[in-house]
Amino acid sequence: MGRAQNLIEFAVATICGMNASKTPPQAAAATPTGPGWRIDRERAVALFGAHAHDWPIEIVEETGSTNADLMARVKALPRQAGALPRPIVRVAYLQTAGRGRRGRPWYAEPGNALLFSVACVLPRPLEGLAGLSLAVGVALVDGLRSLPVAGPGQIALKWPNDVLLEGDKLAGILIETAWSIDDASAVVIGIGTNVKGADELAAKVGALNADVPPQARGTVPTALQRALPNANLTDTLAAELNALEPALQRFGAEGFAPFQARWNAVHAYAGREVVLLEQGEEVARGVAAGVDERGQLLLDTATGRQTVATGDVSLRLADGAA
Repeated sequence: MGRAQNLIEFAVATICGMNASKTPPQAAAATPTGPGWRIDRERAVALFGAHAHDWPIEIVEETGSTNADLMARVKALPRQAGALPRPIVRVAYLQTAGRGRRGRPWYAEPGNALLFSVACVLPRPLEGLAGLSLAVGVALVDGLRSLPVAGPGQIALKWPNDVLLEGDKLAGILIETAWSIDDASAVVIGIGTNVKGADELAAKVGALNADVPPQARGTVPTALQRALPNANLTDTLAAELNALEPALQRFGAEGFAPFQARWNAVHAYAGREVVLLEQGEEVARGVAAGVDERGQLLLDTATGRQTVATGDVSLRLADGAA
């Protein structure tokens, strides 16, 4: 498609979905104030590199979930390797049923968070998708570090699917598989990045977690504005898509193995004591030693090294870990 004028399609219709969030919809839908909170179409096109220019990008005011929207579309495709020649990107300023890993609601005010999903068909069977969320995490770190952020090294990864800024949660990744055959899999990659409003976000999440036991709470949220005062949705979208395109191409061809060293290099908890929780209960404890070629966590415990698949577990720093 190149630099076609209709690269980004701003949908005018509001698409509503079931509200599965704990946040009252009227509170989440508050109108942002101040100039420039929307994505600037012309600036985005100018910032896209050669790769991302070919991706159709839809932007809507509101939807239930961009993941759900694209999952429905991809499930209707023919189940074959060439079913989707190019990834499709869907961005929403507000998701009324946005969610993260394990079904947790994702809270965000319009204009403060970049919420989008990418649908693609990768030339890999289901078992070949191991480590995809980690590869996407590597791409996000590289994309965000391409922005003029203060202390770029403070943007790091927490296993299996969180991007951290100075130890707090900056972005999350949710990957769902629509279908898989012997030589291809259709996936939808959901990404939420907190761009602005860190204090308001932390207060809101803190209120939602008031009745949650401390050990079951997720990482404290933060926003990109903390390291980049003029952070905005437009530049963040361009940076992330520019990094995602080559990453998805390489993952499709080679799997997670070529991303392993890079992931370990930006591992936030490397060499630190961590605990693994399942439904709030500790199931393992040890020193985080990175990930293997399949994206499994390597944990050095009192009884030796263990490998941990993503599964239904959560990772936390052990109490008092430096």
